[in-house]
Amino acid sequence: MELKGRNAIVTGAAGGIGAAIAAALQERGARVLLADLAEEVADTAAKLGQPHWIGDVSSANGVAELLDTAERELGQVDLYFANAGIAGVTGLGGDGDWDRIIDVNLRAHIRAAERLVPEWTRRGEGYFVATASAAGLLTQIGQAGYSVTKHAALAFAEWLSVTYGDEGLRVSVLAPMGVNTKILWGEDSNAITGEALTGQRAVAEAGNVLEPADVATTVMAAIEAETFLILPHPEVLDMYRMKGSDYDRWLRGMRRYQAKLQGN
Repeated sequence: MELKGRNAIVTGAAGGIGAAIAAALQERGARVLLADLAEEVADTAAKLGQPHWIGDVSSANGVAELLDTAERELGQVDLYFANAGIAGVTGLGGDGDWDRIIDVNLRAHIRAAERLVPEWTRRGEGYFVATASAAGLLTQIGQAGYSVTKHAALAFAEWLSVTYGDEGLRVSVLAPMGVNTKILWGEDSNAITGEALTGQRAVAEAGNVLEPADVATTVMAAIEAETFLILPHPEVLDMYRMKGSDYDRWLRGMRRYQAKLQGN
């Protein structure tokens, strides 16, 4: 897809990957609405000279308000980056923990697609980009909710592509490992010590920790090529193939890795 002159929404855009994607889109001539629950998104957007929206995409009303704002500020939406996400609590968590992370990491994607996909298929063009992380292809040590919702986000994106790809809908999934953001280093409000630190170490030690701008450059190239799976860490594909070739061996290896990180 040619990005110049396009209108895009990026959620989770106050900082990190979302802010870097918004900046990369602007550099390529797109107009961008930066969205985030954090008020800092106003400063990020101001630096880019782009509009912003402060709100919570974890609710149906929030997503509707975001899309209404985008239509007023930009006109028709051409690309939607479902990038907002939380790490969630460690371990199994409880019902409230699951409700929160499913709403943010999965239902926000579904609710946006419910509104956008009918319009995009009528036009014969539109682009949905989901941030799923390598945890969506592999798994996340320590945090069940994060691993499950990232798997689900990937599965939903696959379904969108299979179902509507012949009607003009383009879909990509961003699946990086470690990126230098708050969610990696435990600055997310729900990421705590203990098992969470084990999970953070697992990601940080598995490969190079990239800067958000580097990830955004990879994302732009993938969109222009209309590539489904975006892998800033190419080694994730090798890991995924290893997992699929011998699942039991892969699970044993992950248990050994977890024990090593925990000092056992």
